[in-house]
Amino acid sequence: MPQCVEMGSAVERQAFIDQFGGVFEHSPFIAERAYDAGFIDEPLTAASVHDGLAAIFRTASDSERLGVLRAHPDLAGRLAIAGELTEDSRKEQAGAGLDRLSAEEHARFTELNTAYTEKFGFPFIIAVKGLDRQDILTAFETRLQNTAEAEFSTACQQVEKIARLRLEAMLP
Repeated sequence: MPQCVEMGSAVERQAFIDQFGGVFEHSPFIAERAYDAGFIDEPLTAASVHDGLAAIFRTASDSERLGVLRAHPDLAGRLAIAGELTEDSRKEQAGAGLDRLSAEEHARFTELNTAYTEKFGFPFIIAVKGLDRQDILTAFETRLQNTAEAEFSTACQQVEKIARLRLEAMLP
C-alpha cells in the first residue's frame, strides 16, 4: 500500500502531489492547494485525504472546476480506443465493460457523448464502479435532460465520488 513520506518539507510536499495529484483527473493543483492549506494530516486515510482534496475542489472557481470536468475523458471515447486513458480511467471504464462494447453500443455512446458535450461544454462524468453499460446509458439519457446548472453540480458530485473511489484503492 503506498505511503507518503512524512510531511513538512518541499520534498515531502512533492511526494504528496506526485502520489495524489491525479486523483482529480489531470488536476494536480487540487493536491497542491490542499497540502499548502494544511488540509492534509498524517496518518493518511482515504477519508481524510478526500476531505482535504474535496474542500479545495469545492472552493475552486467555476472556471477551475470546469477545467477539472473537461480533463475527464469521454466514456468509451477516442482516448479509450487509442489506449490513451490514464490508468485509473482505463481500469474504471473496463470494470464497467466499456472496453467491450458492440459496434451498436459504441455508436450510441459516441452519439450521447457528442450531444452531452455540445449541450454542457464538458464530457459526461459518472463514477462507473458498480454500474454496467445499461446503467450508464440510462444515466446518460436522463442527465441529458438536466439544466446546465443542475448538470454542472451533478458532474462535480460525480468527480468527487470518483476521487473517493480512487483514494479508497490507494489508502486504508
